[in-house]
Amino acid sequence: MGSPLRVLHVVVNMNRGGAETLLMNLYRNMDRTRVQFDFLTCREGEFDATIKQMGGRIHRIPYITDVGHHGFRRGLRQFFQQNQEYSIVHSHLDKMSGLVLREAKAANVPIRISHSHNTESEGSLATKLYKSFAGSFITQSATHYYACSRAAANWLFKNKAQQAFILKNGIEADKFQFSQQLRNDMREKLRISENTFVIGHVGRFTRQKNHLYLLELFKEIQREIPNTVLLLVGDGPLKSKVKKRISELNLESHVRLLGIRKDIHLLLQAFDTFIFPSLHEGLPVTLIEAQSAGLPCIIANTITKEVDMGFGLIEYIELNAKDRWIKQIMKCHKAAFTRYMYEDAVSQRGYDIRKTARETQDAYINLREEIV
Repeated sequence: MGSPLRVLHVVVNMNRGGAETLLMNLYRNMDRTRVQFDFLTCREGEFDATIKQMGGRIHRIPYITDVGHHGFRRGLRQFFQQNQEYSIVHSHLDKMSGLVLREAKAANVPIRISHSHNTESEGSLATKLYKSFAGSFITQSATHYYACSRAAANWLFKNKAQQAFILKNGIEADKFQFSQQLRNDMREKLRISENTFVIGHVGRFTRQKNHLYLLELFKEIQREIPNTVLLLVGDGPLKSKVKKRISELNLESHVRLLGIRKDIHLLLQAFDTFIFPSLHEGLPVTLIEAQSAGLPCIIANTITKEVDMGFGLIEYIELNAKDRWIKQIMKCHKAAFTRYMYEDAVSQRGYDIRKTARETQDAYINLREEIV
């Protein structure tokens, strides 16, 4: 057997975000004698060491915020000129993928995939305008379109959205199956009693995830249910602002910031409900994980209906309906909620990462064969 097909994935860094976690889940479940992942990044990431151990290569160029538009384009151009072995470039930068794939096209890379993981751009008005400019190059530079949901495809690809392949954010469902023993063990490690009501959230500390609104909701809940705790999993640029707001609301003894964790599947066992008031999302893998763990999820109606796997665990609420959020969270507290195991159902709905990895691997190989 010859050398594996090397696919170049373009990301800012390989930290534990939704798109990056999906990539690592795919990577771990690939037949790496047939397909290998390499990464073009701009910053160090938590997964870097693991990638190298698995045979992947990590390339680095400066990001646009460090070197500006022309510096970023120059870095991309030089990279593709110096690394002509890649026949497939798969970019995960949403609108910024337009600049990546434009340079890949100029370097005659035959397969250029743009992958949408979101439904809105972040940043100031100037930043959004620039991203819109960058995104305008996608339809003239990409050869293939991927998205995590139909909503994400419609946002990034506009009139080409129907051509997009929906790559579901698969997970290793068996890892998330509810277990009373694991729940007890995890609560003991966290020093949380069984009768404490635990509200959980997993996500980067960014404007998109809406942590400050979540804290406002929790303050109301804590008044009604003194024996309650909020667990926030993640890290990000707004962490200090979140910590400041926790202090202002006198919630230090009720809110725990757990940082970036490798044991999300175990933490979900300890939660009683999962709150997710995001301003926008593509299709958050963490909600697939939470449903797989049998958790009731109260989420913003800004999130695509595609995330609801039909287990009766998702409740959509408008962000401006604060009273409804509180009422629904209180309802979760009062209900004697039974946690079930959904491994088979998750797989049947297309979220089994092993199956997704096989399909993705075959897709890459077929794409290469098209150009040979």
